[in-house]
Amino acid sequence: MSDMVCLGAIAGAFGVRGEVRLKSFTARPEDIAAYGPLTSEDGKRRFEITLTGQTSGALTAQLSGVATKEQADGLRGVRLHVPRECLPALPDDEFYHADLIGLEVFDTGGAPLGRVKAVLNHGASDLLEIHGPGLTSTVLLPFTREAVPTVDLGARRIVADPPEGLF
Repeated sequence: MSDMVCLGAIAGAFGVRGEVRLKSFTARPEDIAAYGPLTSEDGKRRFEITLTGQTSGALTAQLSGVATKEQADGLRGVRLHVPRECLPALPDDEFYHADLIGLEVFDTGGAPLGRVKAVLNHGASDLLEIHGPGLTSTVLLPFTREAVPTVDLGARRIVADPPEGLF
């Protein structure tokens, strides 16, 4: 597991005074500003975030060191990270998406199904995007107790009981 976790991404400029549109990946979007300074993926930029409002599908924010629309536009696509130790501990049955990506997935009989490439949420519940040898396309596995009875972060594996015909 990485010691840096992505909490959001800059979606572009908002207005002409250096504000940005900010996509938050936290459970409550406004919490992105509560973790202290966030850094770019390469660690070269560090930003204090002050939320200024909301727009369709994103927050609006002022970032330290960003004063113009051109500077804000130049940050489009920058992913914002925080050290893992800044994140709160989770109950046993909850997981950070970043910890699930890359885990090997096995069926209840021990046969390999693939590896988690991404965790998606399109409104109803989380889906694990599974890729692997022998799969002709991506498989989207519901991330529910019924379909995923075991997640073992220590062993870096998931045991799945997928619905009939999914794999």
